[in-house]
Amino acid sequence: MKAWLLSLFLLLAATTACAQAVGDPAPLRFGNPAEEQRFHALVTELRCVMCQNQSLADSNAQIAHDLRREILTLMRQGRSDAEIRDYLVARYGEFVLYKPRIEATTWLLWFGPALLLLAGGVFVARVVRRHGGGGAVPIDDTQEW
Repeated sequence: MKAWLLSLFLLLAATTACAQAVGDPAPLRFGNPAEEQRFHALVTELRCVMCQNQSLADSNAQIAHDLRREILTLMRQGRSDAEIRDYLVARYGEFVLYKPRIEATTWLLWFGPALLLLAGGVFVARVVRRHGGGGAVPIDDTQEW
């Protein structure tokens, strides 16, 4: 049993020793400043599907590198920004967008906080009306303040 655990430990140690940080092997080259600006605008509004809290522009995950290359390829094929977003949404779902579209499935996401705040305001108003309208507090001249 001990030999099995030792071999498992050595195997895990060997794989972590060989692990390297993911690096972009070849940086992206842009044809002109307009293409670069459009590219950066797109990748900052799209979410990395692996990191989940970073944009494609900020992520160093390998899939983010691949998606950046794919976006540049799609741009060079003549696709519009909307077509590129639609392509990524079809592939990864609405999650890939930092600002999801207002649809039946995202209605609660967009308007839920406002409805919750409104319901809380109505609740507080009812409680104040029910308990606060009892009259004025009597003045007590015997108290020293």
